[in-house]
Amino acid sequence: MKPSSSDNPVVLQVQSLTKTYPSGGREITVLDAVSFEVTAGETISIIGPSGSGKTTLLGLCAGLDVPTSGSVNMMGLALQAMNEDDRAHFRNQHIGFVFQNFQLLQTLTAFENVMVPLEIRGDRNAGDRANELLQRVGLGARGHHYPSQLSGGEQQRVAMARAFITSPAILFADEPTGNLDEENADHVRELLFGLNKEEKTTLVLVTHNLELARRTGRILRMKGGKLVQEERVS
Repeated sequence: MKPSSSDNPVVLQVQSLTKTYPSGGREITVLDAVSFEVTAGETISIIGPSGSGKTTLLGLCAGLDVPTSGSVNMMGLALQAMNEDDRAHFRNQHIGFVFQNFQLLQTLTAFENVMVPLEIRGDRNAGDRANELLQRVGLGARGHHYPSQLSGGEQQRVAMARAFITSPAILFADEPTGNLDEENADHVRELLFGLNKEEKTTLVLVTHNLELARRTGRILRMKGGKLVQEERVS
């Protein structure tokens, strides 16, 4: 693992992270001893072909799953040492997510979807903050619409507003433009990096799009479950 060249504190430290699954009487290694660290405010992308382990890596880093071996420390805390409830609480307090397939709650309006993470906290300002972010992503007039009434690009913008509502320390984005046409992808891309800069959030982005990856400060390249290359983007 290369030491950070930044004076900012390390917010994510991954050490010898390994994930295996049983398959047909043998073990399949999906992630093989991956190590890296991310400093506060840094933007990094994880790229690689399908099956290279990048989405598995993202899920482990975010505490959505636990490794077979190795460790993930976020903000000085070991995620693998927490139980499932503690990890869920930690995610609500410190982590934001943007997924390729939006993952909005279909029975809630756009406004209600955005409010959910703050409502879980019992924050009385959830509605004001939700309105503010819907305005920021250009959907201030669409808050009463349900996901089925919104286009794919609009749904992803709602998902981004939801991701940023808690002012997360770190945002994980998994192929955020993967299901969008080029025009909507461009719009979502600009909003993602704009909001990330405004909120001073650490960004970890999984993408197959090298052009998108080059918008981040560092690129980690995965192949066959291994981290095979790191590149700093000038």
